[in-house]
Amino acid sequence: MSAASTPGTSSALFDLKSASLTLVSFVLRTGNIPALALAMEERFGETPDFFSHDPVVIDLTPMGSLSVALDFPALLTLLKRFKLNPVAVRGGSQQQLDAAQKVGLGEAPDSHAAPARVETKEVVREVIREVQVPVEVQVEVPVAVPTMIVDRPLRSGQQVYAKGGDLIVMAAVNNGAEVIADGSIHIYAPLRGKAIAGAKGNTEARIFAMSLEPELISIAGTYRTTENPLPANVAGKPAQVRLEGDRLVFEPISI
Repeated sequence: MSAASTPGTSSALFDLKSASLTLVSFVLRTGNIPALALAMEERFGETPDFFSHDPVVIDLTPMGSLSVALDFPALLTLLKRFKLNPVAVRGGSQQQLDAAQKVGLGEAPDSHAAPARVETKEVVREVIREVQVPVEVQVEVPVAVPTMIVDRPLRSGQQVYAKGGDLIVMAAVNNGAEVIADGSIHIYAPLRGKAIAGAKGNTEARIFAMSLEPELISIAGTYRTTENPLPANVAGKPAQVRLEGDRLVFEPISI
């Protein structure tokens, strides 16, 4: 018997363990891929590094009740163009799920817990004896994400992204510059460029600035541009921006 087939050696080469991962959910509301491409270009075209090959689950729930055949090869090509890495789908009709499986996408489980199954001790013992996969109980310990601090002014064309945490800028964010954070953004100087907080969907994120003069403000995908003037009590003044439902709320800060 060769060394490669010696009983017991395979257990040292790999393990099977449960894992808990945080994934981006891409909620699809249209089967028109060209229209979707235009919408994504409008939203992310000026921030090509907004994503960094993040794994993403395509949520087909809004499409599930519609008898729409989705062009998954074109959809995957589009998402990868914006540095999103599709790994699975959820929701959707059986026809849509079958089409997704043909291009290599798995079906992600629902967020709710599956109903418990009652099995006899004899069946459980038989499964353990045949498969030999240990069941591990893992407790996730929260890991603190360091806050990114920028001391220099940001000029037009410069971009800073605080992935996974908050961003603090100690100098001006000038016109044409862009600051992005998965958490909140604090600017202890004038904000004249673009500020995007809660970039991965954190609706609790906020934006603080000593002088609010932005080209664009966005929290968890809800945004406002200079085409819609700021309220007089916050324009060019110390203020904070937060999300309330699906609208941005602007509040002055007393210094």
